[in-house]
Amino acid sequence: MYIDKDDFIAWMERIMDRFDMQDKKIDKVIKGRNCLDGEELLDNQDLCLLLKVAPRTLTRYRKKGILPFLMLDGRCYYRVTDVHKLIREKTD
Repeated sequence: MYIDKDDFIAWMERIMDRFDMQDKKIDKVIKGRNCLDGEELLDNQDLCLLLKVAPRTLTRYRKKGILPFLMLDGRCYYRVTDVHKLIREKTD
């Protein structure tokens, strides 16, 4: 079965429109997921890479109350301002 050029172009335009829609949805999720009340949040992986520490170190910081955190959907998140404060306290 062969399709003519016009049908092919129409199908490709539909596919590209669908890709554009998905791209917009992904951008919306990425931009909105790491903010709470306009403040940037870091998850465990981001903070481990930033501070160059193991996940267990972050667990100890949480248990000792050294680093405030938020639980959202069962995951730990840290406010960037709290992380900056921790770094300042540890380096002074």
